[in-house]
Amino acid sequence: MSEEEIRIRTAREEDARACLDIYAPYVEHTAITFEYEVPSLEEFRGRMLRTQEKYPWIVAEKGGVVLGYAYAGPFHDRAAYDWAVETSIYVDRSRRGEGIGKLLYGALERALKEQNILNLYACIAWPEEEDEYLTKDSEAFHRRLGYRLAGEFRRCGYKFGRWYHMIWMEKHIGPHPDCPEAVIPFAGREI
Repeated sequence: MSEEEIRIRTAREEDARACLDIYAPYVEHTAITFEYEVPSLEEFRGRMLRTQEKYPWIVAEKGGVVLGYAYAGPFHDRAAYDWAVETSIYVDRSRRGEGIGKLLYGALERALKEQNILNLYACIAWPEEEDEYLTKDSEAFHRRLGYRLAGEFRRCGYKFGRWYHMIWMEKHIGPHPDCPEAVIPFAGREI
């Protein structure tokens, strides 16, 4: 699939069903997310809308079909952390390895830079040994995009009858001046 065929855009409220359909198999069949139950469509739509008040939630689509999505959220709710976000990405499991994730994260990073965000953090489930629920692919994906390991929490997530670790990876996308510019809310912007 060529990059020209894929369109990256700001998610719309009507994209909630397609995004939830992408997310649900990750909840039900993987330890990539530590969520146990697939959220309702209403809950998921609410997550999207709340996120977009301050941060981007974007989708990749081809021919009107949503192939994946990425978004940012607060790293922590204290004011001193305003320039840091946690990033998340989910690609249709049948479309992984096609470059969709790289396109989504590239667009997300550009949007966050325009907001004056400086630090990106990814919270990644990590197996001691790869199994049928979790591989180390997410760490490798983030490393290829310039993230570095920032920390590890041992046996902190329990799913499918086993304990998993969590690693944090980080990427700085701008200089850290003595007086950083205020973060600009994303609300209503288009990618």
